[in-house]
Amino acid sequence: MPEPTPVLPDVLDQIRALPASGNKLIICDVDEVILHLIRHLEDYLNDRDLMFLQYEYRLTGNIGRAADRGVLSADEVRRHLLAFFDEISHAQDLVDGADRALGALSDTWDIVLLTNLPGSHNKPAREKLLASLGIPFPVVTNSGPKGGAVAALAANRSGPVVFIDDSPTNHSSVQASLPSSVQIQFIADQRFLAAIEPETHIDLLTGDWQETAAYIRSIL
Repeated sequence: MPEPTPVLPDVLDQIRALPASGNKLIICDVDEVILHLIRHLEDYLNDRDLMFLQYEYRLTGNIGRAADRGVLSADEVRRHLLAFFDEISHAQDLVDGADRALGALSDTWDIVLLTNLPGSHNKPAREKLLASLGIPFPVVTNSGPKGGAVAALAANRSGPVVFIDDSPTNHSSVQASLPSSVQIQFIADQRFLAAIEPETHIDLLTGDWQETAAYIRSIL
């Protein structure tokens, strides 16, 4: 189990700017949870004669050339990801049911969107897109494992905290930093969902927002 992750100073500044509240809290990822990511990234890769080598949760070592399956270097993957987010952050598709589920839950829960998004210039585009899709909740941008940010968001809350994310790394980080949280691993892409073996700290593994909303309601 990893050690608890400290919250980054710029992330803490964003969290401190949020309205104070002691209400129960849902901390929700964006990519592959609210907005599709994998289908857009696969299109981006295919257009460049690249591909996922396996349906598993890693990018470095898992993106290669379609012609010979040659693996891209970490620097090449990073460069493509930066270009990809610049290209798609304003135009990602909504995961079915995310708007309805979060809208209904927001009647009784505070909701904060915690997203790892390269390039601070992409945050306004993401906020605008989410708002246009009926998801007007505050967006906090993070970098790296999310445990420290989740613990900071949960500070001074008396009610339960639910963390929704697709990444095994982020869930492990949250387990180390805030083990009392309810952890929902949500993966919209059915191929990647089917390939996941959930860790014992995952309370629900799903790719369905109706199931997710019902589970969160059952917590109370």
